[in-house]
Amino acid sequence: MVRVTTPSIRLLPNAITVLALCAGLSSVQFALTGNYAMAIAAIGIAAVLDSLDGRIARLLDATSKMGAELDSLSDGISFGVAPALVLYVWQSHGDRIGWVASLIFAVCMILRLARFNTLLDVTDKPPYSSEFFVGVPAPAGGLVAMLPLIATLQWGEGWWSEQYVVIAWTIAVAALLISRIPTLSLKTVKVPARAIAPLLVGVGLLAAAIIQFPLVALAVALVLYLLHIPYAVYRNRWLAAHPEAWTVPPRERRAIRRARSQRRLRLRPASRRVAGAAMRAVRLPRNGSDFVRARALRDRDHSGSASGSSGNSAGATSGPNQRRRSWRRIGIRRR
Repeated sequence: MVRVTTPSIRLLPNAITVLALCAGLSSVQFALTGNYAMAIAAIGIAAVLDSLDGRIARLLDATSKMGAELDSLSDGISFGVAPALVLYVWQSHGDRIGWVASLIFAVCMILRLARFNTLLDVTDKPPYSSEFFVGVPAPAGGLVAMLPLIATLQWGEGWWSEQYVVIAWTIAVAALLISRIPTLSLKTVKVPARAIAPLLVGVGLLAAAIIQFPLVALAVALVLYLLHIPYAVYRNRWLAAHPEAWTVPPRERRAIRRARSQRRLRLRPASRRVAGAAMRAVRLPRNGSDFVRARALRDRDHSGSASGSSGNSAGATSGPNQRRRSWRRIGIRRR
């Protein structure tokens, strides 16, 4: 079946990208007027629109080279230039060090996007690489950089609102943007059928939290995103070391991980020589009286078996004076 796309429909993803660009630039205007809550909201709206334009383009089969370049330019302005200017207007007040930090953040964002575009042309990547981003993606980086401002608007002034803390935080987020640290990509996450209903309930609760406590919900989401980075690093290294799990679903990957962990914790089976030595150690008498008692019992068993074999057939079992060996008593399972 051939899908026919009209020219007006093909413009829809690009229009969404332009709207994201306008939202990002509007955050600077809100910061200049002192409305920092709307500045954060504008960057959040730009992030939502940025997540939609690519998916809509693939859904409508309207992807193009121009759309890819426009998306990168929009991300550089909305999540690189705009957050840097908002933080500079909020905290630095014309300070030169603050301006340097803002420049570092904007430059690192542009470098991160340039590297992302070059990695799209690489074809010899392992299959699991599509599940990860290299470094923190642009929308997440722009919002994470705003975390001190979000905390200040919600909880007031504190150590998180100090100028040098904000500068150090901005540079740290810039370093995460250009780092090689893997982060999870939500584009390849597949939801199982039985998890759809709980997921919809969670989405409803998240929407209610955003409506009632927008800044708190955004701050919690950003902190959780930062906390997932160690897990993403561990998962990336585990997949790199286990090629057999590259093309299997997550449930089978968990089974492979559990099987390998159990095999790693399982004790090695003892050799036959060690088992025989353990059996002799269990049977060995501990003192002289025990040795005499054990020898008397052994002699009585031999005499009883000899008399029983003269009166009974060779297949008869033990008599009243014959003591049967209890393998459970000595703690060794019979082979």
